[in-house]
Amino acid sequence: QVQLVESGGGLVQAGGSLRLSCAVSGGTFSSYGLGWFRQAPGKEREFVAAISRSEFSTDYANSVKGRFTVSRDNAKNTLYLQMNSLTPDDTAVYYCTARPGWVGTYIYWGQGTQVTVSS
Repeated sequence: QVQLVESGGGLVQAGGSLRLSCAVSGGTFSSYGLGWFRQAPGKEREFVAAISRSEFSTDYANSVKGRFTVSRDNAKNTLYLQMNSLTPDDTAVYYCTARPGWVGTYIYWGQGTQVTVSS
């Protein structure tokens, strides 16, 4: 019964910043690989960023690299996504996701938080 709950979404002007949080419960947080995906209107879900369960290595989509930073706090069982220099193209529902280390794909998902960037 792993549960993920996103927060921190909202409306922001282009060029602004938001920090998304994802609270994880019901499992061993430190054993999970974690990630962020987003889905914009009329588009497929796309990968945004990920952070590993060991050594906290990170990966980013080219569209957000240099603007977004993914991090995790194992003491708080929380995943973060710091988003800077936002543009209208970043408008989407953002989902956090997790997978145990022995599972090859992400299997736990939050319900999403809306991010809207005005021009």
